Amino acid sequence: MPCWSYKPGVININIQEKNKEKDFILKVKNLNVRLDNQNIIENLSFQVKRGDVVTILGPNGAGKTVLLRTLLGLLPHEGEIEWNSNIKIGYVPQRLPFIKDIPLSVNDFFKLKKSSEKETNKILNSVGFRENFIKKKIGDLSSGQFQRILIAWALIRNPEVLLFDEPTTGIDISGEETVYNLLAKLKQERNLTMLLVTHDLSVVYKFSTDVICLNKHLMCYGPPREVLTPESLRELFGEEVKYYKHKHY
Repeated sequence: MPCWSYKPGVININIQEKNKEKDFILKVKNLNVRLDNQNIIENLSFQVKRGDVVTILGPNGAGKTVLLRTLLGLLPHEGEIEWNSNIKIGYVPQRLPFIKDIPLSVNDFFKLKKSSEKETNKILNSVGFRENFIKKKIGDLSSGQFQRILIAWALIRNPEVLLFDEPTTGIDISGEETVYNLLAKLKQERNLTMLLVTHDLSVVYKFSTDVICLNKHLMCYGPPREVLTPESLRELFGEEVKYYKHKHY
């Protein structure tokens, strides 16, 4: 028989500490990535809590895409990457430039991920497509439609975390708004945690709980309204950046 003892306050504190640990879905400590004898990411540390939307900002070549791929376990690294146990992760890459050459229907595309037609229709509906859309050819889709297909593809198996790499690349402004509105809708409906790489400053206040300013090393990190200033953006991008605060968010 196990023997239990009780000390006032200790159990309560331990429960609180365990709950705090469960709140963190990702912990990164002293992350270093070196590719082709070049330092791409240097001594990067940050944490992501369940339900957060973390935007990764930085100039071209700053290591943003490398960071996402490293978090997915696709690149060698030094340092610690600790995901919460049994976490399910979905990944939406940058828009594929050769979509017109894919000789598949939407249904065929989802079958590559062993999705049934019923599951595919359900997920397509969640990103705003009707049932007959499943029969369309991938090559006939617009850039915005294909981006939503990639988002739907990432939702297979109900992930808890979604990683997005420039989700609106190659899409016109109206299409960008549709994609970001969709992300906001999915986050609310599915209680998703998101890590989002973007160059679009206008969405940071709208969607982000935290922002990581990255240019090989961490330049700023925290809630966007606290860490994003004209000065920090100038330091990050090396030039004057238009700076907007969205009053409605």
